[in-house]
Amino acid sequence: MLPDDYLIDTYLSSLKMKNYSTHTLVNYAADLAQFTEFMHKKKLTAWEQVRPAEIREYLSQLMDEGLERSTISRKIASLRSFYKHLVRHGVVASNPLIGLQTPKQPKKLPAFMYLREIEELLKIDPATPRGLRDRAILEVLYGAGLRVSELTGLNLEDLDLERGYLRVYGKGAKERISFLGRPGCRALKEYLQKGRPLLARAPQQAGAAQAVFLNKNGERLTARSVRRILDFYVEKAALEKKVSPHTLRHSFATHLLEAGADLRSVQELLGHANISTTQIYTHLEREQIKKVYQQAHPRA
Repeated sequence: MLPDDYLIDTYLSSLKMKNYSTHTLVNYAADLAQFTEFMHKKKLTAWEQVRPAEIREYLSQLMDEGLERSTISRKIASLRSFYKHLVRHGVVASNPLIGLQTPKQPKKLPAFMYLREIEELLKIDPATPRGLRDRAILEVLYGAGLRVSELTGLNLEDLDLERGYLRVYGKGAKERISFLGRPGCRALKEYLQKGRPLLARAPQQAGAAQAVFLNKNGERLTARSVRRILDFYVEKAALEKKVSPHTLRHSFATHLLEAGADLRSVQELLGHANISTTQIYTHLEREQIKKVYQQAHPRA
């Protein structure tokens, strides 16, 4: 008898209720399915039969497969979170992953764009409803530093463009207020007045009536569609680098710090729960300073 899939389904449903992204839910489901297969091979038929020794063996197996350390860490995090759920609901007495050391990940500096590249990217012709929408999307991603899921989740009631406020829902449905500058507010107002009404004429899906950003069918725009839109304008601007919606968020944070913003304020604007997550940008800033030093100092 294999471990009960009902427990996994219940766990994933609880994450969905907490507004975890579809991407995260798909990854967690795949990670738990992979571990279930490992249990099957080890002839373990219940979650409480798993001991730290089996977890260490599983970790070793993942490493032998040559997976990236970030992927291994995510798989272990998925499993650790699931076991916390099982302990909380009395299915198992203890979490076998407590104290497990996962592979340390190398610190990767986030990619960002220079201001001139941002300006080139934002040269979008607003002559059509899609042009108005696309310009507003990129202005909001960069101007407010939103995650793509926060952008696609925006509803009309979340906007206060007279004061430049956006109410967004981040990871775990955590609510915060983000700020949008004058260029972003102008672009968003113009899209809402001239572009969105034409897109909204198409038959709408349930829940799309309040969505800020719509596709040609009058449906709420998806994260995948936003990435495709960005790819189109990156290619059009002939930018020779890989750019994702998160790159605009990284650029938002980097440019704030370069202009003298303090780390705590940037943390609040990004919606990071821990300041340690925001501190990666200080490394980026130091790398920029080092580059300037190497280029300018005669003894560098």
